[in-house]
Amino acid sequence: MPTPAKGPRLGGGAAHERLMLANLAAQLFEHKQITTTLHRAKRLRPYAERLVTFAKRGDLASRRRVQGAIASRSRTNKSIVHELFENIAPVMANRDGGYTRITKIGNRKGDNAPMAVISLVMEPLSPKQGVVAEAEKAAAKSAPVEEPQVEETEVAQTEAPEATEAPVEETETAEATEEKAEETK
Repeated sequence: MPTPAKGPRLGGGAAHERLMLANLAAQLFEHKQITTTLHRAKRLRPYAERLVTFAKRGDLASRRRVQGAIASRSRTNKSIVHELFENIAPVMANRDGGYTRITKIGNRKGDNAPMAVISLVMEPLSPKQGVVAEAEKAAAKSAPVEEPQVEETEVAQTEAPEATEAPVEETETAEATEEKAEETK
């Protein structure tokens, strides 16, 4: 699991923090959303998303790893692991990340602690978003930089043709176009 941050823990030592995160994750997977303090929700997000990533793999080793992370001795937590692997992981199969959403809901009445709702994003990834992302990738790969096309214009001859000096190539192309115009007449 993600290494705990250095400094003060969530109300106790590192072991207490691990147990608290495991219980919060179990409640999140059971109820699909929970209300907690903003700080706890922010600490829970990477923990829960990592467990969902293991559940998306679906193999026995991943199941045992998740079960070990969410208090393996409890019967109710075994049913939560089953719920995670059988119901939540298939919904998240097309999603590359961002399995949770944190919404701030204001401060708690008693101690004015900032509160938040952390919930699982159970909406399926819309097919339009996938198509747009693929189209942008394809366009970026296949779009070579086009060089601007330069149009050739004829130089209008003034009264003094010697005053304007044109490169040799331009005079040859101008003479060739004049000859073609005379032939068509």
